[in-house]
Amino acid sequence: MKEEELKEATLLAAKVRRDVLAMLQHRGYGHVGGSLSLVELMADLYTKQLRHDPANPRWEERDRIVLSKGHAGPVEYSVLAERGFFPKEWLMTLNDGGTRLPSHTDRLKTPGVDATTGSLGQGTSEAAGIAMALALKGSASYTYLIVGDGELNEGQCWEAFQFIAAKRLSNCIVFIDSNKKQLDGTIEEVLPAFDYVEKMRAFGFNTQKVDGQDIAAIDGAIEAAKQNKSSANCIVLDTIKGAGVPYFENAAANHSMKWNNEEINKATDEAIAALDAQIERGEA
Repeated sequence: MKEEELKEATLLAAKVRRDVLAMLQHRGYGHVGGSLSLVELMADLYTKQLRHDPANPRWEERDRIVLSKGHAGPVEYSVLAERGFFPKEWLMTLNDGGTRLPSHTDRLKTPGVDATTGSLGQGTSEAAGIAMALALKGSASYTYLIVGDGELNEGQCWEAFQFIAAKRLSNCIVFIDSNKKQLDGTIEEVLPAFDYVEKMRAFGFNTQKVDGQDIAAIDGAIEAAKQNKSSANCIVLDTIKGAGVPYFENAAANHSMKWNNEEINKATDEAIAALDAQIERGEA
């Protein structure tokens, strides 16, 4: 990854993280932990890896993103707004009545959203179908499937993975957001996952594991996955729920939170101010 690309992606990550915090604080509640853990992935995709056109969101030659963990909609909305798919003012309408930005992603409401998701597990099957259709058409487009580690408790995910692997859909890159927590506890407490790398390899995936908060590492893994044309590809992102803001990283119940006390609002204000300063300085 070139130095200029890394700097651009790092600045985009700061903007997206700031936007996520601002929109959730304005809304008063929302899925903060699993949105912040995906910031670096989204920054790399929309800076370098993803073929997209904000002026033509349904461009036939675009790559597709399926955010199967649709409750992380705030991070997708933030990066779409920063990339010019729609006005940034929309961000403050999150989950309002009649909004174009519902709590979970909806392809019929939001420019740039390719898949309606939120019923956990179903996005994996959507991505399998999209990737298969693109392969049958001879398209060069990729499908990027983003699935949460808690979501992998759903059996439908593994059925979809088996299909993707059996059809050797190398045009489908699966990202597992391994942030170690889900709605009602840690992954280890609820249902221990063992080793995602070993499991995905056993299913037939070319699998890598990288630091999910390291943009350059993510980019390198995607480049390596794109070189593999003989099997499906998986990248396990070793992430932190609430990444980038110590208050949210350390909160025990950081899956979905309410901005209903002085402590959380103070931490959010301080984090937004620090990110604004970073953006103003143009620091990578």
